[in-house]
Amino acid sequence: MNATRTAPPALGVPAAPPLPPDLEALLRRLRLPHIRTLAPEVIATAKAQRWEPVEVLKALFEQEAAGRERSALATRRAAAGFPTGKTFDAWTPELSSIPAPTQQALRTLEWVHRRENLVVCGPSGTGKTFLLEALGQQGVEHGLKVAWFTLEDLGVLLRRHRADDTVTRAIARVLRADLVVVDLCRHRDYAEEGGGRWRQA
Repeated sequence: MNATRTAPPALGVPAAPPLPPDLEALLRRLRLPHIRTLAPEVIATAKAQRWEPVEVLKALFEQEAAGRERSALATRRAAAGFPTGKTFDAWTPELSSIPAPTQQALRTLEWVHRRENLVVCGPSGTGKTFLLEALGQQGVEHGLKVAWFTLEDLGVLLRRHRADDTVTRAIARVLRADLVVVDLCRHRDYAEEGGGRWRQA
């Protein structure tokens, strides 16, 4: 059975014919899933609009590249282990006690590329975790590998690897990340923030 998935056709427009089985098998072997999914529609459009062959190739490979970028982003985001999913989309700069120029400088992520450390401190509930997670999310969106830990997470990591003397290797894997975030908050604090009890720093 042909497994090619295509978008549902518009009303009155016939569905694009599926790819020949041998072509679909070849695309699977070459690991081009996004081309395999979109090729029937692209080919049908190319025939209807009389595209040049190079335009067909360009459209297919652009879709493959975009699909891979989306998949890579999702993988980096999942691997980071962010606690709540907060990003700068929900951040209100004017409500923060951090000076606007400092916020802007942090968001450039240039300090990450310079391998500088960042310490964010303040009273409980002032949005420190929010800011750090938003910075981490922005790093992921810019192609950085990010690792998120609480102190409890680090303690578990050390205890788990101390028994067989692999702590050094475990820490080395952590340090492969471009940005390592260590949050001092308790896990239950994240739920409290989700309930609207946080204030921005």
